[in-house]
Amino acid sequence: MQFFKKYSPFYNLSLLYIIASFVLRLVLIFHPITQSSFKWYEIIKLFVTGFFSDLLVFTLASALLWLYLLFLSNSKYYKPWGYIIFGLLVSLLVYVSFCNTILNEYGGSLPEIGISFIALKTVLFGLLLFLPRWRKAIRLGLYSITIFIFVLVIIQNTISEWFFWNEFGVRYNFIAVDYLVYTNTVIGNIMESYPVIPLFSAVGIIALTFTYIIVKRTQPFLEQLPSFKDKIKNLAVYSVLFLLGLYLIPVLAKQETSANVFTNELQANGLYRFYLAFMNSELDYDKFYKTIPEDEAFAILKKQIPTLNGNSTLRTISSDSTEIHKNVVLITIESLSADFLKTYGNEQNITPFLDSLSQKSLQFSNLYAVGNRTVRGLESVTLCIPPTAGESVVKRKDNKDKFSTGSIFHQKGYEVKYLYGGDAFFDNMEDFFSGNHYNIVDKKSFKPNEITFSNVWGVCDEDMAHKAIQVMNEEAKTGKPFFNHWMTVSNHRPFTYPDGKIDIDAHSKSREGGVKYTDYALRKFFAMAEKQSWFKNTVFVIVADHCASSSGKTELPLDKYRIPGMIYAPGFIKPAVNTKMISQIDLMPTLFGLLHFNYQSKFFGQDVLKADYKPRALIATYQDLGLIKDGVLTIISPRQRVKQFQLTQQASDKVKPDFQVYYDQKPLPKERKDLVKETVSYFQTASHLLKNKKLNK
Repeated sequence: MQFFKKYSPFYNLSLLYIIASFVLRLVLIFHPITQSSFKWYEIIKLFVTGFFSDLLVFTLASALLWLYLLFLSNSKYYKPWGYIIFGLLVSLLVYVSFCNTILNEYGGSLPEIGISFIALKTVLFGLLLFLPRWRKAIRLGLYSITIFIFVLVIIQNTISEWFFWNEFGVRYNFIAVDYLVYTNTVIGNIMESYPVIPLFSAVGIIALTFTYIIVKRTQPFLEQLPSFKDKIKNLAVYSVLFLLGLYLIPVLAKQETSANVFTNELQANGLYRFYLAFMNSELDYDKFYKTIPEDEAFAILKKQIPTLNGNSTLRTISSDSTEIHKNVVLITIESLSADFLKTYGNEQNITPFLDSLSQKSLQFSNLYAVGNRTVRGLESVTLCIPPTAGESVVKRKDNKDKFSTGSIFHQKGYEVKYLYGGDAFFDNMEDFFSGNHYNIVDKKSFKPNEITFSNVWGVCDEDMAHKAIQVMNEEAKTGKPFFNHWMTVSNHRPFTYPDGKIDIDAHSKSREGGVKYTDYALRKFFAMAEKQSWFKNTVFVIVADHCASSSGKTELPLDKYRIPGMIYAPGFIKPAVNTKMISQIDLMPTLFGLLHFNYQSKFFGQDVLKADYKPRALIATYQDLGLIKDGVLTIISPRQRVKQFQLTQQASDKVKPDFQVYYDQKPLPKERKDLVKETVSYFQTASHLLKNKKLNK
């Protein structure tokens, strides 16, 4: 059984992977973002379960390694088989090079990749066939390269998991899948955010060192290759292990049941988490979550939204005043946590303009984002629905022709646009907004002389501010009202921006610098807007898309969802502070109420200024769905799990009562079944209506 002996490549690479995973867990336990302490039995569980999970995952992931090792032999170069195989390879190379193959049907760069691979395989086989005296040396070189690739992947994945934890405080999830899809943007972000040359050099040196050690340890395997009979035996054993891994890995994943979120994350295997995220961009609510009868779910929802009729959210919104068709500019600000603003306790003075603007606006002091990704924020202010399990609607295939804020403005005769300083292809924004009849202005719309500074995410917010003014001036000439939704980009890693604009060094690459530069760009925008003819007839809605980070001691830490929001329209909307708890999905319906719009609504979001509004907020990750109400956070999760937390405010003397952000979240001693059912009602009905296309226009 040479494949399983101490000198086998499989044994040595699996050992490297297990050691790397062990070291990673150990480092992550002591990482500053791991805001938790662990009991001794939790430590034992996460390491023991993690070990078996890692071993089984590597067994599955090493399938290509086994395929390579099984085809290592000398007999295939003997006459006549060596010449027959070489002739077949040459024929295949000629065929794919000069004939129309399936590779050509797919187009793109696939034909070149296919031809290059077959050509390389043909040349290498020819060298091994016709240079028998050099066969061992050539094979050793190719074997070393193969081992290096596997070692590099193991080391690089370990480093990547650390960086991902450093950013998000969790193992791989949907965000990591996005990063794989949007490779150019992500690589650019890494290049601009980290010391890439020292980092990659260190990774390369470590990988080369381990490659050398493994090649030296496994040379006996290479010098005495297994016989065909031995390969069959080894393959049979590996097949059993492979099937065992397919069965046991999900079983081990189900053991991630600790009340401590960090214990579950550290126990998990990152590669398996990535696989789950990749395969489950949409989670079937009825299959994974707690449900109640459909009629009961809509009846409970009707208590929150009294005008509902039947199993639908369709209802008539009527005003007793004349509609006001003012221009509307919705500005969603990248990663703007509430605690960046002075009113929420920040003492760094990084949002001086927004701090001053909030005092002149209708300010919502108790507003919660629905999620922790930009696409969730965009979904909430565009579709005004709860965050459903899986990916945001923005990222789904069925994302077009939805009932949206844009469709309401279209009905009222508005010009509707989405403005974004980057490439709207990212995060599927272009597909979503164009599919819902928004005209798009993004980086592709800029002339070279309109860009003074850009990074991997797009042009700086100041350049976008100038472009927005230009777009709105053109719209004003048409005589039609306009609705423009502008998504900012500068408050995002690598946090680079033009020199000399603010008092934080542009090369510091700090979050504070990104926040303050965006604030500076917004000041510039409003200074320019005030000089335009359309300004006095315009309402500005300013809100964050999500907070700057999302990790915490529980699945849904409240302070990681608290965001600022305000509506500014001097001479039209009086400055005030609305202290009711509200959700991001309520912001645009509230605006429609201020404009006295009459319309047929399918929104879950409500006008929070109406007397019948009952305070509540909806927050979520891609799988944990939460309702905040009556001082309790109720979370429903896959496998029909339910958790409830009593919320106790951690008051700060430096912050006014209505702007307190932090809460203790302690498990509720006795389940509030009414709140469990209400939580289920929101997410079950939203999932049902989306699935059955009942939220289309």
